[in-house]
Amino acid sequence: MKQADPNTAHLLCPRARPARLSLVLPVYDEQAVIAPLRAAVNDFARALPGELELVLVNDGSSDQTLALLAEWAASDARVRVLHLSRNFGHQIAATAGLDYATGDAVVLLDADLQDPLVVIHRMIDRYCQGYDVVYGQRESRAGESAYKRFTAWAFYRIMRSLVYRRLPPDVGDFRLISRQCLNAVGEMRETHRFLRGMVAWVGFPQVAVAYHRQPRVAGSTKYPLRKMLAFSWIAATSFSTLPLRLSMIMGALVGMIGIEEGIRALLAYSLGWYTVPGWTSLTVLVSLIGSALLMSIGILGEYVAKLYEQSKGRPLYIVARTFGTCSNAERSDAAANLK
Repeated sequence: MKQADPNTAHLLCPRARPARLSLVLPVYDEQAVIAPLRAAVNDFARALPGELELVLVNDGSSDQTLALLAEWAASDARVRVLHLSRNFGHQIAATAGLDYATGDAVVLLDADLQDPLVVIHRMIDRYCQGYDVVYGQRESRAGESAYKRFTAWAFYRIMRSLVYRRLPPDVGDFRLISRQCLNAVGEMRETHRFLRGMVAWVGFPQVAVAYHRQPRVAGSTKYPLRKMLAFSWIAATSFSTLPLRLSMIMGALVGMIGIEEGIRALLAYSLGWYTVPGWTSLTVLVSLIGSALLMSIGILGEYVAKLYEQSKGRPLYIVARTFGTCSNAERSDAAANLK
């Protein structure tokens, strides 16, 4: 038997291929992607032994995405569409799809086909070896700027070194998850979600499958710099108290600067240096102390705000309408997952 995790010893038990494989795809303003996505899914399904379920989550799109998804569901019994009442964000939309997926194994991926569907066959092979999580690890990122590649590279290294050391590097949401592991992730109903970290946190045997990420087949990215920075902040505050510790470090640095200013003032007085009495040291110290206090209060306020939002107990998302076939048993399974 092999060990799947250097930190926790797991005994890998080989299993059969999943009788039903679910693909979960959050979709937001992707009308240009739907046609090539349908063709790619049909090609993938022909090469897949067993049953395929496709769960498409429309995250409050404002274009013709919903109409195209509804037409797809009407013509293909394998397709189920969840139409959320508004835009809840990528991580919440992905959570909705995972909640409604009924497969023995579930694959989460984006709709833009940057993550090739053919990689899923290799993921299934690793699943059959006994792994509960098989995540796609990017070896290259075609069609992206050097700035985008650098920021992505830096994000994972900073997160691993400062926030959560078990977060796999160069890994997005593209992954296969077993039913057992998915049930464990489903019990985590936190409002501010970082699925990559949550899946890593639950443990279970996990392994990577390397692949080359492709350019988008159509449309434009829905993750500009502003959203990337917000996602990074959510990831940091969801999995670590490091920002709070940084505020203490910042306070210590301000104290050291205060000591330095005091020494400089004494030297200026004793050596006769020309200074405007008290102006420089007072201005610098007041600015530094005020900045440190405001930043510390702001960081603390972020954590308090997250506690406040979590304490409301609101649902993570609201499904306004569903399209596609769904048996009573599957509705019961989905309802159980939502609890």
